[in-house]
Formats: sequence, C-alpha cells, structure tokens
Amino acid sequence: MEKAQSDWWDAKLQDPVGGRTGGAGCTGKTMVIDKGLGPGTFTDLISMSAPYIDIIKLGFGTAALTPYDILQFKIEQAKMKGITITPGGTFLEIALKLGLENEFLAQVHRLGFNGLEISDGSFPMSREKRSELIQRGVDMGLTIYTEYGKKLGGSSLEIEHFVETAVADLKVGAELVIIEGRESGSGAGVYHADGSLKKDDFMSILQTMPLPEKVMWEAPRKEQQVFLIKTLGANVHLGNIPYEDVIALEALRRGLRADTAVLMDQISQESSGIDAALPDPGEFGYLK
Repeated sequence: MEKAQSDWWDAKLQDPVGGRTGGAGCTGKTMVIDKGLGPGTFTDLISMSAPYIDIIKLGFGTAALTPYDILQFKIEQAKMKGITITPGGTFLEIALKLGLENEFLAQVHRLGFNGLEISDGSFPMSREKRSELIQRGVDMGLTIYTEYGKKLGGSSLEIEHFVETAVADLKVGAELVIIEGRESGSGAGVYHADGSLKKDDFMSILQTMPLPEKVMWEAPRKEQQVFLIKTLGANVHLGNIPYEDVIALEALRRGLRADTAVLMDQISQESSGIDAALPDPGEFGYLK
C-alpha cells in the first residue's frame, strides 16, 4: 500500500530514513491484529492509520463471535482502503479439525474476505493439505499468508523444516510466510519467554532462507520492532501489531523516534527491504 504523504511537512521531515513515502520501493508490510474491536474503535483505526496498514487479521476465532453487521462493516471498510483482511489462522485450523473446511471457505467467500491465513500452530497439517489450501485460496482470488511455528509455550523452530515449508508455500502461491510469535511476542517461535529473540534461530533463518524478503516477523512488542528495523531495515515485514501501535511503528520505520533516528545515515532512499549484510549478533544487545 502506498504510504500517506502530507503537503504540510517537508518530505524529508516525514521520512528521515527514506523509502516509506510511497511507490514501488515501499515494500515493508504491517499486519495489525484485531482481537475484537468495536465499530467505533475500528473506524478510528481506519480513519487515522489506514495508510500505514497492509493487512488486518481478525485474531484467532474472533470472526465467529463478531456480530454479522459489524463483521461486514469491518471487511468493507478495510477493502475500501486497499487493506487485506483475513480471519485468524487458528479459526481455519479449528474448521479443519471439525471437518468443516468447505463450509469455512465458502463463508469466507460469502463474507467478502480478501485474504486468508493458513497455519498449523495448534494442530498438525500435512504438506499436501497445506498446499491444497493455498491453491484453493488462490483460486478463490484471496491473498494467502501462511504461518510457521507452534503456539505452545516454549516451542522452538526447526529451521531446516521452516525453510523447506516456506519455499514450498511460496511456490504454490503464498504471498508471505509469517514466523509465529503469538500476540504476546513471548515463549514461541523465535522468542524466548522474556520476548528477546533466539540468536541461533534468528541468524540461521537469515543465513538459510533464500527469500528473506518474503518473511514476516510477528513482533507485537516495541523492543522487537526496534531490533528488527535496525537489523533488517525500515521495510521489514512486521505482524501482530496492536492496533494502538500502528502509527508509532510507522514512526519507528521512518526514523521519527529516538530509537531509530540513528538509521538516517545508514539506510538510503532506495532501500527496498532486507539488507544484504548479516547483522552483528551482539550489535543491539537483544539476541540471546
């Protein structure tokens, strides 16, 4: 999505780091998690933050508990602003467990969702089923995001399997592959219980993933966002962002906060995503 640019501030003041004020170079996507916002708050979110949101995920199974008229309102408002809106991946997992896959996908189509998240964080899924779901979603005209990693506390990533899964997902038609971090940003995927990143896992992903620009990192905490932006650049894909933090995150990306203002001399206007050089694991003191 093209990022908003006002005419009442100088362009350089709006984006000191560079690369976030529109056009093909603005690749870093922001996924917001909606855990049950009312229509008033959702309207505020869209009216204030839409230019800085690429995806809204109705977290876990909240779409099943949202009144029909409000659910339709959210879907319509998001699509009007060019935002992809998806039900939570856990909701699809539950549908599969109940044998209601076809009913779920039919309702996704009827409601007008334009995106779908496919995950296996709660229940195992075969490679064949994962590919089948991606292809079905693509055939329905949906933008597909897949997720890798278990939601169980203390779970870890199998890096080789992640890379194999991610490459296969992208080949079938997934737009991005999301690394599990939960809405808490702790104790799952690449995060320790205290929210810090696991050094070995993080570095292994960067060293072995052939398409790092197709990875989205769930990073609900500010310190995680700061680390990933400093390490991977302003246009790193970030997910599970709390709705109240959307503009604060965009400020981090642009160097409009003290935490990332130092990037002004490090990232060029032409920066389009993941930096080629691997980071120094101890540079920002956030890897363990």
